[in-house]
Amino acid sequence: MTCQTLTLFLFLTTCFCSSVNGQIPYRVMFYNVENLFDTVDDPLKEDQEFLPTRNWRWTPKRYYHKLHQIAKVIHAAGEWEAPALIGLCEVENDTVLHHLLTRTSLRPLDYRYCITNSQDPRGMNVALLYQRDKFRYLGHTGYSVRFTTKRRRPTRDILHAWGEILSGDTVDILVNHFPSRYGGEKESEKGRADAAQLLKTVTDSLCRVRKTPWILIMGDFNDEPQDKSIREILQACPLPYSSEQVSFLELPPDRLYNLIPQKSKPGVAGTHKYQGGWTQLDQIIINGSFLQPTAPVQRVPGSCRIFAPDFLFIPDKTWKGVRPKRTFHGFRYEGGYSDHLPVITDFLVYLSSQP
Repeated sequence: MTCQTLTLFLFLTTCFCSSVNGQIPYRVMFYNVENLFDTVDDPLKEDQEFLPTRNWRWTPKRYYHKLHQIAKVIHAAGEWEAPALIGLCEVENDTVLHHLLTRTSLRPLDYRYCITNSQDPRGMNVALLYQRDKFRYLGHTGYSVRFTTKRRRPTRDILHAWGEILSGDTVDILVNHFPSRYGGEKESEKGRADAAQLLKTVTDSLCRVRKTPWILIMGDFNDEPQDKSIREILQACPLPYSSEQVSFLELPPDRLYNLIPQKSKPGVAGTHKYQGGWTQLDQIIINGSFLQPTAPVQRVPGSCRIFAPDFLFIPDKTWKGVRPKRTFHGFRYEGGYSDHLPVITDFLVYLSSQP
Protein backbone atom coordinates (compact mmCIF):
# COMPACT_ATOMS: atom_id res chain seq x y z
CA MET A 1 0.00 0.00 0.00
CA THR A 2 1.48 3.38 -1.01
CA CYS A 3 1.79 6.26 1.46
CA GLN A 4 -0.88 8.24 -0.42
CA THR A 5 -3.26 5.26 -0.44
CA LEU A 6 -2.66 4.72 3.28
CA THR A 7 -3.39 8.40 3.98
CA LEU A 8 -6.63 8.20 2.02
CA PHE A 9 -7.60 4.99 3.83
CA LEU A 10 -6.99 6.62 7.22
CA PHE A 11 -8.95 9.71 6.22
CA LEU A 12 -11.93 7.68 4.96
CA THR A 13 -11.85 5.53 8.07
CA THR A 14 -11.99 8.59 10.33
CA CYS A 15 -14.84 10.04 8.25
CA PHE A 16 -16.81 6.78 8.60
CA CYS A 17 -16.24 6.64 12.34
CA SER A 18 -16.90 10.32 13.02
CA SER A 19 -20.46 9.88 14.24
CA VAL A 20 -19.31 7.23 16.71
CA ASN A 21 -16.27 9.05 18.04
CA GLY A 22 -17.68 12.60 17.97
CA GLN A 23 -15.15 13.71 15.35
CA ILE A 24 -15.53 15.48 12.05
CA PRO A 25 -12.97 15.76 9.24
CA TYR A 26 -11.69 19.27 8.59
CA ARG A 27 -9.77 19.98 5.40
CA VAL A 28 -7.60 23.08 4.92
CA MET A 29 -6.38 24.28 1.53
CA PHE A 30 -4.07 27.01 0.26
CA TYR A 31 -3.91 28.14 -3.36
CA ASN A 32 -2.07 30.90 -5.20
CA VAL A 33 -4.62 31.53 -7.97
CA GLU A 34 -2.29 33.73 -10.08
CA ASN A 35 -3.62 37.10 -11.20
CA LEU A 36 -7.27 36.81 -10.31
CA PHE A 37 -8.23 40.27 -11.61
CA ASP A 38 -11.61 41.59 -12.66
CA THR A 39 -11.98 43.40 -16.00
CA VAL A 40 -12.56 46.90 -14.60
CA ASP A 41 -9.79 49.49 -14.36
CA ASP A 42 -8.96 50.64 -10.84
CA PRO A 43 -7.32 54.07 -11.29
CA LEU A 44 -5.45 53.65 -8.00
CA LYS A 45 -3.80 50.34 -8.99
CA GLU A 46 -1.52 49.05 -11.74
CA ASP A 47 -4.09 46.66 -13.16
CA GLN A 48 -4.16 48.04 -16.71
CA GLU A 49 -2.85 44.83 -18.31
CA PHE A 50 -5.99 43.03 -17.18
CA LEU A 51 -8.45 44.96 -19.31
CA PRO A 52 -10.28 43.85 -22.47
CA THR A 53 -8.36 46.33 -24.63
CA ARG A 54 -4.82 45.60 -23.46
CA ASN A 55 -2.22 43.00 -24.51
CA TRP A 56 -3.72 40.09 -22.61
CA ARG A 57 -7.28 40.93 -23.78
CA TRP A 58 -8.75 40.17 -20.38
CA THR A 59 -12.36 39.96 -21.49
CA PRO A 60 -15.38 39.07 -19.32
CA LYS A 61 -15.48 35.69 -21.07
CA ARG A 62 -11.90 34.90 -20.04
CA TYR A 63 -12.46 36.30 -16.55
CA TYR A 64 -15.48 34.09 -15.89
CA HIS A 65 -13.70 31.09 -17.35
CA LYS A 66 -10.89 31.69 -14.84
CA LEU A 67 -13.43 31.83 -11.99
CA HIS A 68 -14.97 28.53 -13.06
CA GLN A 69 -11.51 26.96 -13.31
CA ILE A 70 -10.66 27.98 -9.73
CA ALA A 71 -14.02 26.63 -8.54
CA LYS A 72 -13.25 23.34 -10.29
CA VAL A 73 -9.96 23.03 -8.41
CA ILE A 74 -11.64 23.74 -5.06
CA HIS A 75 -14.32 21.11 -5.69
CA ALA A 76 -11.72 18.54 -6.73
CA ALA A 77 -9.50 19.28 -3.73
CA GLY A 78 -12.43 18.76 -1.40
CA GLU A 79 -13.11 15.30 -2.84
CA TRP A 80 -16.19 14.14 -0.92
CA GLU A 81 -16.60 17.33 1.09
CA ALA A 82 -15.52 20.88 0.31
CA PRO A 83 -12.57 22.29 2.30
CA ALA A 84 -13.61 24.03 5.50
CA LEU A 85 -10.95 26.73 5.12
CA ILE A 86 -9.26 27.99 1.94
CA GLY A 87 -6.45 30.53 1.88
CA LEU A 88 -6.00 32.37 -1.43
CA CYS A 89 -3.45 34.83 -2.74
CA GLU A 90 -3.16 37.00 -5.85
CA VAL A 91 -6.79 38.08 -5.48
CA GLU A 92 -7.56 41.63 -6.60
CA ASN A 93 -10.60 42.66 -4.55
CA ASP A 94 -14.01 41.86 -3.05
CA THR A 95 -15.60 41.79 -6.49
CA VAL A 96 -13.70 38.76 -7.72
CA LEU A 97 -14.40 36.86 -4.51
CA HIS A 98 -18.10 37.73 -4.67
CA HIS A 99 -18.22 36.50 -8.27
CA LEU A 100 -16.24 33.35 -7.41
CA LEU A 101 -18.64 32.42 -4.62
CA THR A 102 -21.94 33.39 -6.25
CA ARG A 103 -21.49 32.90 -10.01
CA THR A 104 -19.76 29.54 -10.12
CA SER A 105 -20.45 26.03 -8.88
CA LEU A 106 -19.29 27.14 -5.42
CA ARG A 107 -22.56 28.99 -4.81
CA PRO A 108 -24.38 26.06 -3.08
CA LEU A 109 -21.49 25.70 -0.62
CA ASP A 110 -22.32 29.06 0.96
CA TYR A 111 -18.73 30.15 1.60
CA ARG A 112 -18.01 33.51 3.20
CA TYR A 113 -14.74 35.41 2.95
CA CYS A 114 -12.46 38.06 4.38
CA ILE A 115 -9.73 39.87 2.46
CA THR A 116 -6.90 42.33 3.05
CA ASN A 117 -6.71 45.85 1.62
CA SER A 118 -3.00 45.98 0.88
CA GLN A 119 -0.91 48.79 -0.59
CA ASP A 120 0.51 46.44 -3.20
CA PRO A 121 0.75 48.60 -6.36
CA ARG A 122 -0.91 45.98 -8.57
CA GLY A 123 -3.79 45.54 -6.15
CA MET A 124 -2.90 42.01 -5.07
CA ASN A 125 -4.42 40.77 -1.81
CA VAL A 126 -4.74 37.60 0.26
CA ALA A 127 -8.06 36.17 1.37
CA LEU A 128 -9.69 33.44 3.42
CA LEU A 129 -12.79 31.48 2.38
CA TYR A 130 -14.61 29.70 5.17
CA GLN A 131 -17.71 27.59 5.64
CA ARG A 132 -19.86 29.14 8.33
CA ASP A 133 -20.99 25.83 9.80
CA LYS A 134 -17.35 24.90 10.47
CA PHE A 135 -15.81 28.28 11.29
CA ARG A 136 -17.70 30.92 13.27
CA TYR A 137 -16.01 34.11 12.12
CA LEU A 138 -15.11 36.49 14.96
CA GLY A 139 -12.90 39.07 13.25
CA HIS A 140 -9.99 39.82 10.96
CA THR A 141 -7.28 42.39 10.42
CA GLY A 142 -4.31 42.99 8.14
CA TYR A 143 -0.68 43.57 9.11
CA SER A 144 1.45 45.69 6.77
CA VAL A 145 5.07 44.66 6.26
CA ARG A 146 7.53 47.47 6.99
CA PHE A 147 10.87 46.98 5.32
CA THR A 148 14.16 47.63 7.09
CA THR A 149 15.86 48.56 3.82
CA LYS A 150 14.66 50.85 1.07
CA ARG A 151 12.34 49.16 -1.39
CA ARG A 152 10.53 50.64 -4.34
CA ARG A 153 7.25 48.89 -3.82
CA PRO A 154 5.12 47.88 -0.81
CA THR A 155 3.97 44.27 -0.58
CA ARG A 156 0.89 42.30 0.42
CA ASP A 157 -0.45 42.50 3.97
CA ILE A 158 -0.61 39.44 6.21
CA LEU A 159 -4.25 38.50 6.81
CA HIS A 160 -5.12 37.51 10.37
CA ALA A 161 -8.59 36.00 10.82
CA TRP A 162 -9.89 34.37 13.96
CA GLY A 163 -12.97 32.32 14.68
CA GLU A 164 -14.45 29.45 16.63
CA ILE A 165 -14.50 25.89 15.31
CA LEU A 166 -16.83 23.04 16.31
CA SER A 167 -14.69 21.96 19.24
CA GLY A 168 -15.40 25.34 20.83
CA ASP A 169 -11.79 26.47 20.41
CA THR A 170 -10.69 29.74 18.81
CA VAL A 171 -8.30 29.30 15.89
CA ASP A 172 -6.08 32.10 14.56
CA ILE A 173 -5.45 31.86 10.82
CA LEU A 174 -2.65 33.78 9.13
CA VAL A 175 -2.64 33.92 5.32
CA ASN A 176 0.52 35.17 3.62
CA HIS A 177 2.05 36.13 0.31
CA PHE A 178 5.66 37.08 0.99
CA PRO A 179 7.63 39.40 -1.35
CA SER A 180 8.61 37.77 -4.63
CA ARG A 181 12.04 36.70 -5.85
CA TYR A 182 11.92 39.31 -8.60
CA GLY A 183 15.43 40.66 -9.16
CA GLY A 184 17.06 37.51 -7.83
CA GLU A 185 16.57 35.18 -4.86
CA LYS A 186 19.47 36.59 -2.80
CA GLU A 187 18.85 40.20 -3.80
CA SER A 188 15.22 40.00 -2.67
CA GLU A 189 15.84 37.88 0.44
CA LYS A 190 15.72 40.78 2.90
CA GLY A 191 12.12 41.60 2.02
CA ARG A 192 11.00 38.09 2.87
CA ALA A 193 13.03 38.21 6.07
CA ASP A 194 11.11 41.34 7.10
CA ALA A 195 7.78 39.65 6.34
CA ALA A 196 8.82 36.58 8.34
CA GLN A 197 9.84 38.74 11.29
CA LEU A 198 6.42 40.40 11.32
CA LEU A 199 4.71 37.02 11.14
CA LYS A 200 6.88 35.74 13.99
CA THR A 201 5.98 38.79 16.10
CA VAL A 202 2.27 38.13 15.53
CA THR A 203 2.49 34.43 16.41
CA ASP A 204 4.54 35.14 19.54
CA SER A 205 1.90 37.65 20.64
CA LEU A 206 -0.90 35.14 20.08
CA CYS A 207 0.94 32.55 22.14
CA ARG A 208 1.10 35.05 25.00
CA VAL A 209 -2.53 36.24 24.92
CA ARG A 210 -4.34 32.98 24.14
CA LYS A 211 -4.82 30.53 26.99
CA THR A 212 -4.41 27.72 24.47
CA PRO A 213 -3.18 29.05 21.13
CA TRP A 214 -4.35 27.35 17.92
CA ILE A 215 -2.36 28.93 15.12
CA LEU A 216 -2.75 27.91 11.48
CA ILE A 217 -0.40 29.61 9.00
CA MET A 218 -0.57 29.19 5.24
CA GLY A 219 0.72 30.99 2.21
CA ASP A 220 3.02 31.45 -0.73
CA PHE A 221 6.23 32.35 1.07
CA ASN A 222 8.38 32.67 -2.06
CA ASP A 223 10.92 30.68 -0.04
CA GLU A 224 11.23 26.99 0.66
CA PRO A 225 10.93 25.35 4.11
CA GLN A 226 14.71 25.22 4.61
CA ASP A 227 15.31 28.88 3.65
CA LYS A 228 16.28 31.55 6.18
CA SER A 229 12.94 33.35 6.36
CA ILE A 230 11.08 30.16 7.28
CA ARG A 231 13.57 28.07 9.23
CA GLU A 232 15.60 30.73 11.08
CA ILE A 233 13.38 33.81 11.41
CA LEU A 234 9.89 32.33 11.63
CA GLN A 235 11.45 29.27 13.30
CA ALA A 236 9.06 26.86 11.61
CA CYS A 237 10.75 23.46 11.78
CA PRO A 238 9.87 20.09 10.30
CA LEU A 239 8.09 17.67 12.61
CA PRO A 240 10.64 16.21 15.07
CA TYR A 241 10.32 12.59 14.00
CA SER A 242 10.88 10.73 10.76
CA SER A 243 7.72 8.66 10.56
CA GLU A 244 4.33 10.31 10.02
CA GLN A 245 2.54 7.37 11.64
CA VAL A 246 4.16 7.33 15.08
CA SER A 247 2.41 8.73 18.14
CA PHE A 248 2.75 12.43 18.68
CA LEU A 249 5.19 13.71 21.23
CA GLU A 250 4.43 16.37 23.82
CA LEU A 251 5.33 19.40 21.71
CA PRO A 252 5.27 22.94 23.14
CA PRO A 253 2.36 25.10 21.90
CA ASP A 254 4.60 28.10 21.26
CA ARG A 255 6.67 26.24 18.65
CA LEU A 256 5.82 26.24 14.94
CA TYR A 257 5.98 23.14 12.75
CA ASN A 258 6.04 23.08 8.98
CA LEU A 259 3.80 20.42 7.46
CA ILE A 260 6.06 19.87 4.48
CA PRO A 261 3.77 18.28 1.88
CA GLN A 262 4.30 14.90 0.34
CA LYS A 263 4.84 14.57 -3.39
CA SER A 264 1.64 13.25 -4.93
CA LYS A 265 2.66 13.00 -8.60
CA PRO A 266 5.87 11.56 -10.12
CA GLY A 267 8.09 14.28 -11.52
CA VAL A 268 6.38 17.03 -9.50
CA ALA A 269 8.64 18.01 -6.60
CA GLY A 270 7.00 21.25 -5.51
CA THR A 271 4.15 23.67 -6.07
CA HIS A 272 5.86 26.01 -8.55
CA LYS A 273 8.09 25.37 -11.56
CA TYR A 274 10.60 27.92 -12.81
CA GLN A 275 13.11 27.28 -15.59
CA GLY A 276 12.69 23.54 -15.23
CA GLY A 277 13.09 23.40 -11.44
CA TRP A 278 10.34 22.74 -8.90
CA THR A 279 10.23 24.71 -5.63
CA GLN A 280 8.03 24.25 -2.55
CA LEU A 281 6.92 27.86 -2.08
CA ASP A 282 3.42 27.10 -0.78
CA GLN A 283 3.27 25.74 2.76
CA ILE A 284 1.01 25.08 5.75
CA ILE A 285 2.43 25.64 9.24
CA ILE A 286 0.86 24.89 12.63
CA ASN A 287 1.79 25.43 16.26
CA GLY A 288 2.37 22.63 18.73
CA SER A 289 -1.18 22.66 20.15
CA PHE A 290 -2.38 20.64 17.16
CA LEU A 291 0.14 17.90 17.94
CA GLN A 292 -0.81 17.10 21.52
CA PRO A 293 -2.02 13.50 22.01
CA THR A 294 -5.32 14.59 23.63
CA ALA A 295 -5.91 17.81 21.67
CA PRO A 296 -9.52 18.57 20.60
CA VAL A 297 -8.16 19.42 17.15
CA GLN A 298 -5.61 17.02 15.68
CA ARG A 299 -3.88 16.82 12.37
CA VAL A 300 -4.29 13.61 10.38
CA PRO A 301 -0.74 12.20 10.06
CA GLY A 302 0.59 12.13 6.52
CA SER A 303 -2.33 14.15 5.12
CA CYS A 304 -0.41 17.25 4.01
CA ARG A 305 0.22 16.97 0.29
CA ILE A 306 0.49 18.80 -2.97
CA PHE A 307 -2.82 18.56 -4.79
CA ALA A 308 -1.76 17.50 -8.27
CA PRO A 309 -4.51 15.93 -10.41
CA ASP A 310 -3.67 15.45 -14.07
CA PHE A 311 -6.00 18.20 -15.28
CA LEU A 312 -3.82 20.87 -13.64
CA PHE A 313 -0.86 20.07 -15.93
CA ILE A 314 0.29 20.54 -19.48
CA PRO A 315 3.45 19.15 -21.19
CA ASP A 316 6.48 21.35 -20.63
CA LYS A 317 7.89 21.68 -24.14
CA THR A 318 10.83 23.85 -23.02
CA TRP A 319 12.09 22.07 -19.90
CA LYS A 320 10.52 18.62 -20.39
CA GLY A 321 8.13 16.81 -18.10
CA VAL A 322 5.00 18.72 -17.14
CA ARG A 323 4.21 22.16 -15.77
CA PRO A 324 1.08 23.76 -14.28
CA LYS A 325 -1.45 24.79 -16.91
CA ARG A 326 -1.74 28.57 -16.54
CA THR A 327 -4.26 31.15 -17.68
CA PHE A 328 -1.50 32.73 -19.77
CA HIS A 329 1.89 31.38 -20.76
CA GLY A 330 3.72 34.54 -21.70
CA PHE A 331 1.13 36.42 -23.75
CA ARG A 332 -0.44 33.23 -25.09
CA TYR A 333 -3.81 32.39 -23.60
CA GLU A 334 -3.92 28.80 -22.26
CA GLY A 335 -7.22 28.96 -20.39
CA GLY A 336 -5.78 27.02 -17.45
CA TYR A 337 -5.67 27.55 -13.73
CA SER A 338 -2.53 28.96 -12.11
CA ASP A 339 1.26 28.75 -12.15
CA HIS A 340 1.07 27.26 -8.63
CA LEU A 341 -0.37 24.01 -7.30
CA PRO A 342 -2.52 23.92 -4.16
CA VAL A 343 -1.54 22.31 -0.88
CA ILE A 344 -4.05 20.59 1.40
CA THR A 345 -4.00 19.00 4.83
CA ASP A 346 -6.58 17.32 7.05
CA PHE A 347 -7.53 17.63 10.70
CA LEU A 348 -9.95 15.89 13.00
CA VAL A 349 -12.11 18.12 15.20
CA TYR A 350 -13.62 16.60 18.31
CA LEU A 351 -17.10 18.03 18.75
CA SER A 352 -17.72 20.24 21.76
CA SER A 353 -20.04 18.75 24.38
CA GLN A 354 -21.37 22.21 25.18
CA PRO A 355 -24.87 23.06 23.92
